[in-house]
Amino acid sequence: VAIRINCQSILGTLKNCRSLFLSGHVGFDSLPDQLVNKSIHQGFCFNILSIGETGIGKSTLIDTLFNTSFDDHVSTHFQPNVRLKAQTYELQESNVRLKLTIVNTVGFGDQINKDDSYQPIVDYIDAQFEAYLQEELKIKRSLYNYHDTRIHVCLYFISPTGHSLKTLDLLTMKNLDSKVNIIPVIAKADTISKSELQKFKIKIMSELVSNGVQIYQFPTDDESIAKINATMNGHLPFAVVGSTEELKIGNKVVKARQYPWGTLVFFVEHNSENFKHCCLSLNEECYLHFMALSLQETYEAKRHEFLGELEQKQEEMRQMFVQRVKEKEALLKEAERELQMKFEHLKRLHQEERMKVEEKRKLLEDEIIAFNKRKAASDILQGRPLPPTPTAGFKKDKDRKKDPGFRLELLCFDVRDQEVVNVDDERTKEKLERDRYHHREFQQ
Repeated sequence: VAIRINCQSILGTLKNCRSLFLSGHVGFDSLPDQLVNKSIHQGFCFNILSIGETGIGKSTLIDTLFNTSFDDHVSTHFQPNVRLKAQTYELQESNVRLKLTIVNTVGFGDQINKDDSYQPIVDYIDAQFEAYLQEELKIKRSLYNYHDTRIHVCLYFISPTGHSLKTLDLLTMKNLDSKVNIIPVIAKADTISKSELQKFKIKIMSELVSNGVQIYQFPTDDESIAKINATMNGHLPFAVVGSTEELKIGNKVVKARQYPWGTLVFFVEHNSENFKHCCLSLNEECYLHFMALSLQETYEAKRHEFLGELEQKQEEMRQMFVQRVKEKEALLKEAERELQMKFEHLKRLHQEERMKVEEKRKLLEDEIIAFNKRKAASDILQGRPLPPTPTAGFKKDKDRKKDPGFRLELLCFDVRDQEVVNVDDERTKEKLERDRYHHREFQQ
């Protein structure tokens, strides 16, 4: 919200800016020249991806388009999968240097099972985007010396069958339209007649629209190039014919293709008869004059998409982290609750055991008191003196039994008891004798 407010305030300030006239030369009128000189010094980078079946004329068209002969090594076409081969060339026109990278799809359409033929191409494009983005996200980046390998334009070569697009073509373009600028071209357009070519173009465009395939549309918002770009959009898909053969026509040596019935000259005027059949001159003007820079805008969309996905993943990771923290807290609370319950249970058991021990101790004390009372009563009945009340300072019974003095005391008690018993027996006998004596006297 703050950013929007700042932007609106800045726009409002710009609308209220006053226009002033300089009284003398300042020097910022050379800024465009400085930018041009910097761009010329750095050079330009342009990467082309050519997709098409084997022998459809991809390399020939590229040679014709750049008016040179690239050393393209012959590749084997017996690979089980599609293989991409990238070759980089340094080109110079006047004082402008161009680093051109041509990526060929070797073996495309040669397999019996063509379901996943587009997957290596998609992976390659994504890998180049990822490599550039990682370089851009570095703390210490050097984009000035970085070799940009992002694909700027894809030339998709369509076989001149004159009927309709193949399923492989629709499937491949559908998976590539969001990743690269696709410009469909009808290869070897000289193999079909003009009427068939026009019908074939209409058929191709209708199939692309019905299947939701988005091809590149040249921008028409700039008035300086709106007219020619509208003309280019009207010729899609382009019908092309390539040739590396040079022929002398009149006083000029031009690239052309000669037939028994005539000669097809490339790079001709737009209003000529050859232009109506071959759009190669239009392609050359389209690709290399002013469209090379505008074709790089797809990366910005890809970068925006990547950053959006990155933010979404970060938000998902944050939500996942918060969810895991909550789950962990719930587990810890559950474990704490279980430990608290276990502690309360053990505490309750401890209290119950303690109460049982206290009850047993009280019963034992009561039994000891009752035993002492019975012992005291027994001692009174037997005429024994009461034993002294035990104090807390006496030793335990086991320790007292080990004491020699205690043993001697017990022995003395036994002897004394025995003497008492003997004295009582003698008195009883004397009394019995006296009673017997008095009884005899009474009888007499």
